[in-house]
Amino acid sequence: MTILTRNSYAAGHFEFRVDGLEPTAYVKSVEGGWSRATIVQDTVGANAQPVKQISTVDIDPITVEFGLGGAKDMLRWIQRSWSRKDPSRRNGQITYADFDMRAMFEHHFYEALLTDTIFPTLDGVSKEGGYIKCKLQPARVETTARGAPGPKISSNVSPLQKMWTPAAFRLNIDGIDEMKYVNKIDSFTVTLDTKKLYTGASRFPQIVPLKLKFPNITGTISFKYADKLLKWHQDYIRSQDSAGIKDADAQKSGSIEFLSPDRKRTIFRINLCEVGILYVGVTPSKANEEQIKRVKFELFVDRMNIEGSSTLGFV
Repeated sequence: MTILTRNSYAAGHFEFRVDGLEPTAYVKSVEGGWSRATIVQDTVGANAQPVKQISTVDIDPITVEFGLGGAKDMLRWIQRSWSRKDPSRRNGQITYADFDMRAMFEHHFYEALLTDTIFPTLDGVSKEGGYIKCKLQPARVETTARGAPGPKISSNVSPLQKMWTPAAFRLNIDGIDEMKYVNKIDSFTVTLDTKKLYTGASRFPQIVPLKLKFPNITGTISFKYADKLLKWHQDYIRSQDSAGIKDADAQKSGSIEFLSPDRKRTIFRINLCEVGILYVGVTPSKANEEQIKRVKFELFVDRMNIEGSSTLGFV
């Protein structure tokens, strides 16, 4: 039986920094960022036995899940990446510590692009804390091990972390005030497509940013408040002459507001631009079921931007 000592690393003791700035105060989990080689087989000379060798090397994306408290640099990175003007490559490091919270080795990443920003399911009955998950694609990585325990990593959890829960949100759509009664919005992901280019003698590719893709928004609302939503759907894609209203006239603006637990103030919001409706349907019905009858909807969004207070790090 292996006995852990106080000199061992602790899986829950780590620190995440971007560009050498203050560490993100509460990181729920982090993984990835390690090199993975591709093997090829070649037959050399008269030897019929293939010889294996490394051809190219990829770096797995880094996935980090964090709370709002003390996440200024990550939130600012998300905001700039969504602007479409600046791919915003960043450097950073993950420091792993022992049981005494002292740094044991550092995993550095360089020229990383933010490729995925994943928001959790927003549900009015959720009891969980609110966390954002991001995937980062570095161009190169480097690991530095310490011969002896280094300085202690930060262990402070900002009180701001308690300010957001997935149960406190509000969906706004221009002209449909009843959308504030939406009870659930499914998890959604903003994605940056990238392309890997292998050039010269380097085994590592160049990471080229391509198209930024904004997801559809799906959710549910009580049938009681769905009249205008159903009318929007019918006017847009199900008119009597089958033509519907032209996109420019039927599309709307809106936002998803992330509220404080008491729902009295907006912590931050995602603005939704050029919103159209793809689908509206009644959720499945079952005999003798006493749950509230709901309508499921799906919206497409041309673009999004995220904004909030400078206290959280937004600009």
